[in-house]
Amino acid sequence: MLRVISLNLNGIRSALQKGVFDWLVKEAADIICVQELKAHVTDIPAVVRAPTFYNSYFHAAEKKGYSGVGILSRQRPNHIVEGFGNPEFDAEGRYIQADFGRLTVVSLYLPSGSSSEERQLAKFRFLEQFKPNLEQLAVEAKAGQREVLLCGDWNIAHQEIDLKNWKSNQKNSGFLPEERAWLSKVFDDLGWVDVYRQLYPTATGEAYTWWSNRGQAWANNVGWRIDYQIATPGLAKLARNASVYKAQRFSDHAPLIIDYDWPL
Repeated sequence: MLRVISLNLNGIRSALQKGVFDWLVKEAADIICVQELKAHVTDIPAVVRAPTFYNSYFHAAEKKGYSGVGILSRQRPNHIVEGFGNPEFDAEGRYIQADFGRLTVVSLYLPSGSSSEERQLAKFRFLEQFKPNLEQLAVEAKAGQREVLLCGDWNIAHQEIDLKNWKSNQKNSGFLPEERAWLSKVFDDLGWVDVYRQLYPTATGEAYTWWSNRGQAWANNVGWRIDYQIATPGLAKLARNASVYKAQRFSDHAPLIIDYDWPL
């Protein structure tokens, strides 16, 4: 079995202080995809930058204390790609890709538009400019060249069952009609599969992966499902089980764990 964990850390140094790396090692994941490092590579503690049991790769943002993604893997990948060829968003450290033979794994961090109208427009630009990459990866997979797994914080809740208060959030970033429609096209037109939803099509509260730090959102499970593992169909059908880990809190996001019947 191939165990893949995806987690937005909301600051890698903060998450480490809360015990995230000890937990990850105990989970015996084969591949770990992390987002929102909020650190340059040289500022990442050595326990993660050069861990004993993993190979580690990071794509940090140029802006200090902002964004950034990474992949840790037990097997050394054949190839690493930092960025998807877009200068604006590659400077923000939002995409890193690791190739393991016929399997490609991506750690992905989509922009959030909640802070301002300017950032929402940036988010829309990202959706538009990233779509050709999704199309190309899907074409290559369909041709039998490889299977692809996109792990990360997509900052979009797709359906009404993906957040607690959907009615009051219909005009808010993360649940806008345009964002949801874009994600529907990723699934329906391009053929990508939301792996968790494939396994648990009606799950609600147990599926949430993010909670606001305001009020009692975590305590009352007023959450959103915005972290996904999205796969090409050949890999998605090999998913056997999935869970969101909530026994410990390392971040404002929770780890998404999925096991695949894929030999790595």
